[in-house]
Amino acid sequence: MRYEILGPLRVVDGNDYSFISARKVESTLAVLLIRADHVVAFDQLVMELWGDSPPRRVAAGIHVYISQLRKFLHRPERDDNPVVTHPPGYLLRMGVDELDFRDFLRLTEEGRCLAREERYEEAADCLERALSLWRGPVLRDLGNGPIIDGFVAWLMESRLECLELLADCQLQLGRHRELVARLYSLITEHPLRETFYRQLMLALYRSERQADALHVYQTARRTLRHELGVEPCRALRDLQQAILTSARHLDLLASV
Repeated sequence: MRYEILGPLRVVDGNDYSFISARKVESTLAVLLIRADHVVAFDQLVMELWGDSPPRRVAAGIHVYISQLRKFLHRPERDDNPVVTHPPGYLLRMGVDELDFRDFLRLTEEGRCLAREERYEEAADCLERALSLWRGPVLRDLGNGPIIDGFVAWLMESRLECLELLADCQLQLGRHRELVARLYSLITEHPLRETFYRQLMLALYRSERQADALHVYQTARRTLRHELGVEPCRALRDLQQAILTSARHLDLLASV
């Protein structure tokens, strides 16, 4: 089986896709997948499912959800069930099963290592494969508990780092014109992410659009001052000055 949480949670078995309609059962599976191969304590599940307002028969509720989850994950060809009771709670054993976010992290790290070795073509391919695993917002709207919310925040940050690294690789490969539209979109989605402004400024400058590059800097400055009361970071300020003077180090040295 393959578990996929980079989007609506689903279980892939061959060509079949299975979804859970009951929200709390789905949340239970999400927590167990986030902590796969590690015990999730009973109290942690309670906090994740009900917060500070658990029902009177909370133990019975957890038992029902675990039972429903075991039925959902049962496969006739398998003798064991991946969800097991393990004091002080429960765990999900991965075994040979796959988990998409682990693949994403592995591909991202491989891409990062390739970029360090200046193997930008291979790095970009690896990072694009990592990003292709995303099907939408992580775990839809299952948040509200510390485990899921913390995990979603961490994974979203990991995705942004992957996007930044991919853009850097593509700039090294001379794909600046292809990057412009995508970086404009990313700035709209993440207006406080200064790295995307820097990359867009460089992509525009290399596309013979110096005025547009400087306009992006002013947009970044207005946004940061309005939202946070701060000036752009030093990297952005230095790039603005370099563009104003048409500094030679901004030119693409790698062959296109």
